[in-house]
Amino acid sequence: MVWFKRKDKKFKDPEKKSIPDGLWDKCPSCDEIIYRPELEKNLSVCHHCDHHFRVSPQLYVDLLLDKGSETRHFETLGSKDFLAFKANKAYKDQIIAAKAKTGEQDAIRIYEGKMNGNDVIMGVMNFQFIGGSMGSVVGEAVSRSLVMAGEKKIPLIMICSSGGARMQEGAIALMQLAKISTQLAKFSKNGGLFIPVLTDPTTGGVTASYGMLGDVILAEPGA
Repeated sequence: MVWFKRKDKKFKDPEKKSIPDGLWDKCPSCDEIIYRPELEKNLSVCHHCDHHFRVSPQLYVDLLLDKGSETRHFETLGSKDFLAFKANKAYKDQIIAAKAKTGEQDAIRIYEGKMNGNDVIMGVMNFQFIGGSMGSVVGEAVSRSLVMAGEKKIPLIMICSSGGARMQEGAIALMQLAKISTQLAKFSKNGGLFIPVLTDPTTGGVTASYGMLGDVILAEPGA
């Protein structure tokens, strides 16, 4: 039995407000919820625990090279399915999918530009392209950048992010370790300055070769 009844309904049900997608991020380290614009303002570093989020190659270019100074090199290098490799997915299909996803030909970009007014060559790896794996294209691009930096007598900086050698290219991928290490030895012997910057994640063949062969090795926390 109802004893009391309100004559007029003066209170309205609150309207549900939708939150736009991509407005918040969760830190994988401390689980704090972070407002995306604040995270971007802090250069994708969690202001609660100092965790460094993975960022795009373009952001590294924007942060490190003087604006408008960069020229990109070796853009036409592209991967080939040397072994007609097939697993759950054919390698040639993986390449097509990775190109569509990233807009890149492979897992690395090479730039010539200025950093605080100083001439440099800078490479940036892309983990979104088949795990940033090192195959024939990455090996050739790094080798060519070492030659270019040596000829111009300027430093080479490499932003590393890789799961290792690209298994779909077999021994061809493994040979890139020796190829790069040989070029790096020549570069170092002639007085070249090589600075690898390790970002999350840097493992496998990249760590075993140029990732750990720098004159100065820098690393983001957790890399």
